[in-house]
Amino acid sequence: MTEADLVFTRGPVHTGDAARTRASSLAVVGDRIAAVGHDEVRELIGPRTEVVDLTGKLLLPGFQDAHIHAVGGGVELAACDLTGTVDVADYLARVRAYAEARPEQEWITGSGWSMESFEGGLPTRQLLDSVVPDRPVYLTNRDHHGAWANTRALELAGLTADTPDPADGRIEREPDGTPNGTLQEGATSLVARLIPPLTAADRLDGLLRAQRLLHSLGITGWQDALLGAFNGQADPADAYLAAARSGALTARVTGALWWERERGAEQIPELVARRAELSHGRFRAGSVKIMQDGVAENFTAAMTSPYLDGCGCATANSGLSFVDPAALCDYVTALDALDFQVHFHALGDRAVREALNAVEAARTANGRRATRHHLAHLQVVHPDDLPRFARLGAAANIQPLWAAHEPQMDTLTIPFLGPERAAWQYPFGALLRAGATLAAGSDWPVSSPDPLAGLHVAVNRMEPGATDGRVFLPEQRLDLASAVAAYTAGTAHLNGHDDAGVLAVGSLADLVVLDRDIFTRPAEEIADARVLRTYVGGEQVHAAA
Repeated sequence: MTEADLVFTRGPVHTGDAARTRASSLAVVGDRIAAVGHDEVRELIGPRTEVVDLTGKLLLPGFQDAHIHAVGGGVELAACDLTGTVDVADYLARVRAYAEARPEQEWITGSGWSMESFEGGLPTRQLLDSVVPDRPVYLTNRDHHGAWANTRALELAGLTADTPDPADGRIEREPDGTPNGTLQEGATSLVARLIPPLTAADRLDGLLRAQRLLHSLGITGWQDALLGAFNGQADPADAYLAAARSGALTARVTGALWWERERGAEQIPELVARRAELSHGRFRAGSVKIMQDGVAENFTAAMTSPYLDGCGCATANSGLSFVDPAALCDYVTALDALDFQVHFHALGDRAVREALNAVEAARTANGRRATRHHLAHLQVVHPDDLPRFARLGAAANIQPLWAAHEPQMDTLTIPFLGPERAAWQYPFGALLRAGATLAAGSDWPVSSPDPLAGLHVAVNRMEPGATDGRVFLPEQRLDLASAVAAYTAGTAHLNGHDDAGVLAVGSLADLVVLDRDIFTRPAEEIADARVLRTYVGGEQVHAAA
């Protein structure tokens, strides 16, 4: 009988296997699960076996994140951090303190401010000038679709009242046309391109900093949603490749190669070459990211009907489709034929429909292939398109933390969508009932990477700690088992890890131990749970202090 390297005993073990959801013991030999069961598994314990007592704890498959920007998130942890508050005075105090502590730093950069903090979602250059008047300041907002710049940064970029808006973005302006300090979508690159570039060492440090954080949250793998240069941000791919080659990459990572939306099919041979170049060890780059639209809060998410104005009347704006819908069908068909997975950013209902149309074109031309295309974000989905996910084999890549009442939703989104369309938001329950495969992620650093917080919102449709009792579209709640499956088996499926995401004999021993059994506690306590241990391939990569 083979002696196990690692045995978990005294359960509970949530297997994620529909045929047997619960066990009390699990054994690991090498990087694989060797046994799942009950007391009989203890027969594999030998003198060198590490035994973990699960009394009062819970063993789960390791969480995976289906849409994340880990290198950027790790780099931002070392920059000016504006997360965790919505108070403008707090933002300015943090910017001032950060700048004063770094008198030698040419640019002050950071991220994390919320649109809800400012009237109309638009911060001004004068606010930043009041704390840093002599150096350029550039701060991306929490969704990374907009930026806040001071006057010095705008001057260095040469932005004036005569500067036209780029095709894929908007410069917000004062009454006389002068840029007011807020830049939307592609307009952010007009300033971001001037920021001194990060070094390869900076990016690698960011990745390893992020990996430590993600492992501490029980995350064993992820899909990085943007490998390429974008809006002045450097390509993070070199960090992944360096970490994979050195063995420092302990997570399993799929990279989504950036589709340059101002180009066309001529970039496909380059993507093929990059896929071969960037696949090494636990890192592979077999996905292509196509950003089809923007976000609802700045009215760039692509909708099938116009946004409303503050009085509830239809405007002339239905958002932006960054890639021509007809061309999108051709591009996706070509990528699918080359065995690329396509990872769509599709937030508005028109973008969702355009992405599904592209998947349908590929299926029609190429037949049903194992390319596992998926649509991320899915804020607004027209009811007519819900059944198409299962029919086309297009997975729903959801970000559960966004599906709750909070000021940005209540003041900057719902009034401008109108009641009918607002009721189509984040339809997780409807997608599940329609047979769609669900995968889950965070979009960190846009929002917290903590899967337990995401599970909490997916199940409760309320933010952790919410006290007002308002449930956001309660019919779209997921049961806990389905939500856990999205964060484990669903994302493992997207990432091509068919031997991960469930605790079954022969599966990879990617595991997480929680400090309590969230299946037996009240749903409103899910986010209170904490990760005690994380394992990748049977190797412990995190232990709580």
